[in-house]
Amino acid sequence: MRILLASFLVALVSMMPAGQQPASTQSNVQASLIEVPPGIPSDAARYTVTMMGNRAGTNIVWRTPDGMTHAFFAFNDRGRGPRITETYASGTDGLLRSFELTGNDYYKTPVSETFSVSNGQATWKNQAEQGAKAASRALYVPLNGGVADAGILVKAALAQGGSVALLPEGEARVERVLQRELHNGGNTMPVSLYAISGLDLTPNYVWVDDHNDLFAAGASWMMTIRDGWESSAADLQKAQTEVERVRAESLAAKLEHKSASPVAIQHVALFDSTAGVVVPDQTVIVSGTHIDRVGAAADVQPPSGATVIDGRGKTLLPGLWDMHAHVAPNDGMMNLAVGVTTVRDLANDTDELEARRKRIDAGKEIGTRIFPAGFIDGPGPYQGPTKILASTEQQARDYVRWYAGLGYRQIKIYSSLNPALVPAIVDEAHKHGMRVSGHIPAGMTASDGVRAGMDEIQHANFLMLNFMPDVKDKTMTPVRFTEVARRGAAIDVNGEPMRDFIALLKDHHVAIDPTVAIFEEMFVNRAGKIPESYTDIAPRLPAQFRRGLLGGGLPVPEGMDQTFKDTFANMLRLVKVMYDAGIPVESGTDSIAGFTLERELELHVKAGIPAPRVLADATLGAARIMKADDQLGSITAGKLADLVLIDGHPETNISDIRRPTLVMKDGVIYYPNELDRELGIGGTSR
Repeated sequence: MRILLASFLVALVSMMPAGQQPASTQSNVQASLIEVPPGIPSDAARYTVTMMGNRAGTNIVWRTPDGMTHAFFAFNDRGRGPRITETYASGTDGLLRSFELTGNDYYKTPVSETFSVSNGQATWKNQAEQGAKAASRALYVPLNGGVADAGILVKAALAQGGSVALLPEGEARVERVLQRELHNGGNTMPVSLYAISGLDLTPNYVWVDDHNDLFAAGASWMMTIRDGWESSAADLQKAQTEVERVRAESLAAKLEHKSASPVAIQHVALFDSTAGVVVPDQTVIVSGTHIDRVGAAADVQPPSGATVIDGRGKTLLPGLWDMHAHVAPNDGMMNLAVGVTTVRDLANDTDELEARRKRIDAGKEIGTRIFPAGFIDGPGPYQGPTKILASTEQQARDYVRWYAGLGYRQIKIYSSLNPALVPAIVDEAHKHGMRVSGHIPAGMTASDGVRAGMDEIQHANFLMLNFMPDVKDKTMTPVRFTEVARRGAAIDVNGEPMRDFIALLKDHHVAIDPTVAIFEEMFVNRAGKIPESYTDIAPRLPAQFRRGLLGGGLPVPEGMDQTFKDTFANMLRLVKVMYDAGIPVESGTDSIAGFTLERELELHVKAGIPAPRVLADATLGAARIMKADDQLGSITAGKLADLVLIDGHPETNISDIRRPTLVMKDGVIYYPNELDRELGIGGTSR
């Protein structure tokens, strides 16, 4: 039951507010790639899966005379997406007695899963696990299941009094937080919103009908809702958002520590991000939202009444930046828990993001500083899940101007955009002082994008695809991953073609946002193993969240296992070659907030970039790219007080970055251990 499927795998994307946007091209072609199995009865419960309002898939549930329940779940997300069929039986207590699943996962890897109970013994097997336990009134949670399975969990938990033990491990709790009566024509539907805790780092919200069967789940960027009730989606989303807002405000009041007096961090090793060196035995005085004084501990004394923090044995860094985020409701806590105080959001629901930024600024939600980018794609079967789809130059320019009016500093273009529109977008964006970055649209190589004026390239796979021009017309599809995995190991990162490409990047002052951690996940991770990215934190994660890390990456063709791993190693070499040539290398994730940035920094060091340089790139370098270095990026008197105190010395051992003890944003203090506890992360230290 992958209730969390979308939050792991689907990037949040942009939508303009109703009534304010330029004319848009909307499309529902993504769902055209979904073929529904034959023979499904007419009385089946059918659900529509939408991505930013565009139909993208379906979930269908039906019962057969033998007492078995069947479900089909599939959606298309830019050529990716699961396609699974489930068959199961439940007891009167709501617990599964048998379960069988076949199909493929989000990355199109074949999956199969079985569960059964016999003589009080529960056994299960899937692509990542095989085990057995005493059944003991526990609910098995399928690793690969569809959204409608959420109803199974709600029923089982309610039958047990509100909570249910889980197999293979863990516990889930359900709480009804809202009731609504919906009307559609002459039909009335009573629905309830349940918060499910214990599966993820934040509650999962599920709407059920009066039989506790799934009615709807998700949010504006991706939602599953009962067929015929799609018109109710906006009202349900609004009500759910209000529940999340109230929870966020309560957490902010509890976890944000605002000092009425100055704060002094004494005798600390201070990372100078300008010089890329550590200065020993410093004291930093913070007053209000800004850094007041910085200097040798012998020379800088805390003012009377100051809150004094002993920094001995620790390193003080400027707040870290994640340069490739898609901010979700709980990301602020996850980021601040690891020392990320600023993110660049590279595609989101504009209404939701702007509302979130206002709440963060007002102290009503825990969150980072957010620099948003405007997202533009083109219509087609592999379009990004967005309503901002440009088909003409006029539309493209109108979108850029609209984003500029919002104060956005950057435009991100995407894979299905017509390459002929790139020069117009670049021209319009540059007129407004905005950067242009993104995927390389299908039909172009990275060199073509740079010549068209792009300022930045997202994802290292597009750097490698520059040397595979034979597939450039297909890179709006998953080919942009699979061909790189198959062929990337053979690219000569020191050869003349690469030197020419790097010279082009330098001539055009292009930066790269390689997001290598996500390619480690795709190319190196294997089913049944905790990814190296998470081995440090995995034992402390909620059990079902931890299980979600076991699914593996891309499907690996027979005989290609080592090739995929060699491609990733060559990708790291490519990043190092570009760093050596003076190309700005950003630190971004495009994955799970917080944890992934720690791994991204480790991988940059593994590539051969010195740790002090990696830290400088993730602080002052990012601030300079976003033209915010007058206020952020270094520990300098007069700048905003964004700081992270590390129990260790990441300039010599980058993995010490995983040991923050205090984080400050705008002078407000957060304690990672407190944030961890609210996230359901166990233990007392990182």
